Amino acid sequence: MDALDRLAEPGLDLLARVDTLLAAGAPEGHPLWPLLRRMQVLPGEAVREFLDLHPAPLAGAGHAVRQLVRGYDDTCAMLADPVAWSGPAAAAYEDARAALLRHLDEGPESLVGRLESTAGYADALADWVEGSRLALARALAEVLRSAEAVMVHSAGPTGAEGDRSGALAAAEIATRVLGVLGVAYDGAETLLREWAPSLAETTWRDRVAGVLQHGGTTRIDH
Repeated sequence: MDALDRLAEPGLDLLARVDTLLAAGAPEGHPLWPLLRRMQVLPGEAVREFLDLHPAPLAGAGHAVRQLVRGYDDTCAMLADPVAWSGPAAAAYEDARAALLRHLDEGPESLVGRLESTAGYADALADWVEGSRLALARALAEVLRSAEAVMVHSAGPTGAEGDRSGALAAAEIATRVLGVLGVAYDGAETLLREWAPSLAETTWRDRVAGVLQHGGTTRIDH
């Protein structure tokens, strides 16, 4: 359980009240409007969805992907063993073997390279979730002890004349919370742009085909 989990219950209670007040409309010209248009969600619902994001499963996925590399390493070691034969068939086999080794584990576009990139992306996402949850926890801690929180709790029924101050306070709280979430989502989009080239599907890289000679002699060394 992290700081966000500990603040979830009182935070969601406050944000439910904020959502109720904002359902009647935010104050005209308030900075909250651009955030609402962008996020398309009220702060209470946004935080509830974000609470389901945890870094541990992503970190575990990165570890699991790295474990797969061992299998490729074993296969490459077998392919790298010298063969005790020579001749045209042996040369063709050597050509195919070299191409397969290159496809399996040679550079970032190989299968192992893509696995390592996938694991790195999972680690980066885990760090992003952890940092974003901490930032959101700090924002909730601030709004929970703010004067605006007191005004939201004491606001009258929606639409009442004395509710204008409550609506303004709700808009201020929503702006802080959605602002933090907006920064978090910007970070996720940045990660995807940065990692996308390394996560592209790998393809077979054709080797330069040699001339296969037929009718030659195959020799097997003892």
